[in-house]
Amino acid sequence: MDDKNQEFGFTLEDILKEFGSQPVPAPDEEEPGQQADAPDAQAYAEPESQEPEPEQEQLCSDADFEYAVTPAEDEPEPEDFYDDTVTDDDFEPLSAAPEVTQAAPEHDLTAEEEPAGTDPVLDEDTVRLDLDKIAAAVSSQKVTDEETVFFEPISDDISEQAASSIPEGAEPFSAGWEPEYEQPIGEYTPPEPIVFRPRSQLHALKRKLVAGPERRYYALMEKGIGKLQIAIFLNLLVVILGVVSIGLYHFGLVQPNRMRLLVYGEIFCMLFSALLASNCLLNGFLSLIKGKFTLDTLLLATFLVCMADGYFCLKEIRVPFCAAFSLEACMALWAEYHRRNTEIGQMDTLRKATRLNRVAKAPGCSEDEPGFYVASGDLEDFMDNYQETGSFEKLVNLYGILALILSGAIAVMVGLSQGISTALQVWSAGLLAAMPATIFICQTRPMAILEQRLHKLGVVLCGWKGIKAATGTASIPLSDQDLLPGGSVKINGVKFYTNREPDQVIAYAAALIQQDGNCLSPLFEQLLDDRNGRHYDVTNFRGYECKGIGGEVCDESVLVGTIAFLQDMGVETPEGARVNQAVYMAINGELCAVFALAFGKLKGVSSGLGTLCSYRGLTPVLTCSNFLLSEGFIHAKFGVNTRRLAFPTAQQRKKVAAWTPNPAESTTCALTTQDTLASSAYAITGSRAVHTASMLGAVIHMFGGILGLLIVLVLTIVQADSLLTPSNLLLFELVWSIPGILITEWTRNI
Repeated sequence: MDDKNQEFGFTLEDILKEFGSQPVPAPDEEEPGQQADAPDAQAYAEPESQEPEPEQEQLCSDADFEYAVTPAEDEPEPEDFYDDTVTDDDFEPLSAAPEVTQAAPEHDLTAEEEPAGTDPVLDEDTVRLDLDKIAAAVSSQKVTDEETVFFEPISDDISEQAASSIPEGAEPFSAGWEPEYEQPIGEYTPPEPIVFRPRSQLHALKRKLVAGPERRYYALMEKGIGKLQIAIFLNLLVVILGVVSIGLYHFGLVQPNRMRLLVYGEIFCMLFSALLASNCLLNGFLSLIKGKFTLDTLLLATFLVCMADGYFCLKEIRVPFCAAFSLEACMALWAEYHRRNTEIGQMDTLRKATRLNRVAKAPGCSEDEPGFYVASGDLEDFMDNYQETGSFEKLVNLYGILALILSGAIAVMVGLSQGISTALQVWSAGLLAAMPATIFICQTRPMAILEQRLHKLGVVLCGWKGIKAATGTASIPLSDQDLLPGGSVKINGVKFYTNREPDQVIAYAAALIQQDGNCLSPLFEQLLDDRNGRHYDVTNFRGYECKGIGGEVCDESVLVGTIAFLQDMGVETPEGARVNQAVYMAINGELCAVFALAFGKLKGVSSGLGTLCSYRGLTPVLTCSNFLLSEGFIHAKFGVNTRRLAFPTAQQRKKVAAWTPNPAESTTCALTTQDTLASSAYAITGSRAVHTASMLGAVIHMFGGILGLLIVLVLTIVQADSLLTPSNLLLFELVWSIPGILITEWTRNI
């Protein structure tokens, strides 16, 4: 025998006993190697005249066999075992008839010679059975009524169900009984596990980012901003040169024989400014072809009118309005620089993202007010809206059309009485006066300034649609995880005041805090695990209006909260037990422990909460029941004005915390790549700041432009055209540039 394969021996009698069959007669002759004292086969032989019956199928399972190790060769062989062994290859499945590969002994009975009413005769040899093959064969057989079937143990539920389905008078496992099951019994197929693959989500996000923001980012970087910066700088030099030349002319420092040179120089400077701003002029022309009218289109019209006026200036030796036009061209280039730089920053923020969250606004948050919430974001919310034209920008473009028409009407009126030269002079002056230079940057500079801060926080605003949605009154639910994010709070030490076991005190406090579910739960859970403490259940748990918590643990009353809460509950606190930032715990009205807390740097939370509290119409609402986040604690720790914060009752907090916004009714305001309060807070307040700055910029510049048109109209009516000088017009432009610059700085103070 092979020692590596363990063999199991069975006698013929043991196998037949397990099958419940009758003893099989021994063969007439003994095989070679059979023992002499074997039972006489003739005594058990059946008459040969008896016709054999068809072979009956044998059913067996692993549990139906008793295993015995084949004795070693040097041991005396028992009487029931035989020397010859049969390997697995010598057996065929039970469903097939055995094939005789060699001459069978005379005493073997074939399927045709088998007497009726007896089981098939097996060799009285020691065999090693392949249990896996036998089990597979058994499962493929059909159980007949005459066969003895051995069932595996089943569960109690199935046994009770089968017993209840037995008909009256029928015995279990009889021929007339079949168990009834609610579900068919078959081979158990375990369900496929749900595989969570966050990297696949990251790969899908990266594919979108590469196809969208990253591709756009590199396209913009190929254009660059260096050329725009050089153009702005050169145009600024042209403006300075124009101011100097106009100043010399205004103070009479230019000799008459040098006037023609001065006029040629002014026209050349105007042409050079137009060349530097050719990109803006081309955009204005393309917009006009597409049926749109922008400020660049108005700049193109101003350039054409000024050049026509320059022709008459050369003939009449009159100084043109070069400096004012160069200033407007410089501002148009600056606006283009803002747009490109802002878009580069936004694409750079998105292409580096590993996650995208959206800050959205939906109705029905608190007291029927809309509220802001943070959820999983989609890249299309930004890509589909970031180039959308704002409402106030559309208003300014509409004003540009009116300015062109009104200035042209004034010029026609003057031309009818004073000639085409004066008409062109009035028209060019009217266009420049109706369009203060900083009107070009009143819509672009606020966003460019804000983008510098939002880029550090991983925030991009979703176009004007998101900016407009962020306005109005709204509530902002804040949880304890927002104010005290993970890792910002640590237990600095514990002081015990009773003779109770410290492990028991910590276990009681941890049980209550875990039942409350605030941000201190991980700290006490870790403290309990470090001491290998026991976990207790809490009964009669109760919260005391966000001042503390209480409950019963092992039939003992436990209170956890601030020192003021314990004192209000009648717990005596000894001298020296007061700690500024700590959690107090009492058992049965007796102070047992003080857990001192240490807080990390929370500059992001402080700045985010501060900017939310500084805007009217925004109401941060605390939704957590953490007794630690009291009004005094928030004021001392974050340095904010708590009058803008809402501290609702426990019932109202639960209602706001359970608010589930409808995505169909939500509007995405911004996308964030960081899970911090500062990111979502600056996305909200930044949107409101851009909206305010754009509105004020549009209103003030349109007011200044209308005022300029009225001045030109009055001067032409009173025939005081001599006051429409380049120096006066340039002074008017510079004066109105001061409020324009100041308004665009609005977003720097969020």
